[in-house]
Amino acid sequence: MKYITKFAEGFMKLFQTGGDNFISWMTGIVPVVLMLLVAMNALIALLGEERVNRLAQISAKNPVSRYMILPFISAFMLGNPMAISMGRFMPEYYKPSYIASQMQFCHTSNGVFPHINPSELFVWMGIASGIKTLGLSQMDLAIRYLLVGLIMNFIGGWVTDLTTAWVCKQQGVTLSKTLD
Repeated sequence: MKYITKFAEGFMKLFQTGGDNFISWMTGIVPVVLMLLVAMNALIALLGEERVNRLAQISAKNPVSRYMILPFISAFMLGNPMAISMGRFMPEYYKPSYIASQMQFCHTSNGVFPHINPSELFVWMGIASGIKTLGLSQMDLAIRYLLVGLIMNFIGGWVTDLTTAWVCKQQGVTLSKTLD
């Protein structure tokens, strides 16, 4: 009977811990993401959805803007995970590529722009503390990480485009490369 009681207590503790974690999200990241969503939608309403769609369509035509510039601006202005939402303005064909580039940028920009992905700042700080211990510049590392990240965004987006084309052909699916 003692083991059943211990199991039941442990089982309930699991859900209590999950509930505590959920409440911490409700007072931490959820309001921030909600406010960013409100700000982004307000900005889109002020600019006009047609202009934002046109900007995304122009960005979609050029791989440099699609995989480097738009992900950078989105991440810098909105942070992770809100930066992903700018993909909604991309044509269907380019959405997977945009998301691939966007997620890579959110990780590789932490050293220079820690506000973009604060939840992973501990990874950057661990690496940077090792660099500091060696007597090397943390900012040099951050800039290199950012630049390599931008190049990898481009390559990752391009490879995702090729993969998307291959899967579409294999599955007999046609995705639009323009906004309809």
